[in-house]
Amino acid sequence: MATLTELQERLALYKQAETAILTGSQEYQVGKRRLTRANLAEVQQAITELEARISAVGNNGLFGHSVTVFGGRR
Repeated sequence: MATLTELQERLALYKQAETAILTGSQEYQVGKRRLTRANLAEVQQAITELEARISAVGNNGLFGHSVTVFGGRR
């Protein structure tokens, strides 16, 4: 399992990749071939997952959530 520092470093790299994609440097052309280095949706999904893992590590492995019960007790 990755440490908090490793997760934070990986998150920083993914955020740099997202910035590169958003500024247009993820795609290039060689002759008639157009090549794409990264997929924005995949990078953003990885960012979301890493942020959740970092949050879980900060909460001793527990994901924050709450339960609402309407109309009675459980």
